[in-house]
Amino acid sequence: METGFTLSNTIAAILTIGIISFLWKDNPLYKLCESLFVGVSAGYWFVSLYYQNLLPKLFDTLGLTQLFTSADIEPGAIQILINEGRVDNSFLYLIAGILGALMLTRLIPNLGWISRWPLAFIVGTTSGLYFTTYFQSNAMAQLRSTILPLDSIGNVVIVIGTVCGLVYFYFSKEHKGVMGGAARVGVWFLMITFGASFGYTVMSRMSLLIGRFDFIFSTWLGLTG
Repeated sequence: METGFTLSNTIAAILTIGIISFLWKDNPLYKLCESLFVGVSAGYWFVSLYYQNLLPKLFDTLGLTQLFTSADIEPGAIQILINEGRVDNSFLYLIAGILGALMLTRLIPNLGWISRWPLAFIVGTTSGLYFTTYFQSNAMAQLRSTILPLDSIGNVVIVIGTVCGLVYFYFSKEHKGVMGGAARVGVWFLMITFGASFGYTVMSRMSLLIGRFDFIFSTWLGLTG
């Protein structure tokens, strides 16, 4: 990477400082950098998803790419494609394209209610699809990981933590006596788990921050080797 006060390095450094300036207070520079980041990200993902999903899975599948890029388009060309069997069951992709187009009605105040139908369809089908997927990959895998022989301290801790954590979320009986003690132990396990997850998140964000500081002081300012 080129070092020094180049145009690209200077712009990147200013944007980095603008985002970090939020630690001081909410200011116009931060808002500008935030809006620029959101806008560039949205534009990037729009183009990326177009070429990775919309173009190959919809336009290419329906034969529209070849149709509209061909120099000798004749009347009734779409019907010819259908008769030749090049569209066949691809009408399912056409339905998906129509649902996607209806999502854009959200941008029209008087027609915004139409977008609820494709959104409900997407949420329902996605939930059903991922339910079976995550049930096998997550739920069953975690269940197998808790059915362990009690031949080591680690296995004992995992089994006790799992059982006590489930007892804490069992609300059909008041948490008193043995149930109450197990629930309190479950709370401790839950707090340790949440704390470890939060610490991992903080450390990952700190590594990003260190990377940006290294860019500013080393690549941009050249103060470190």
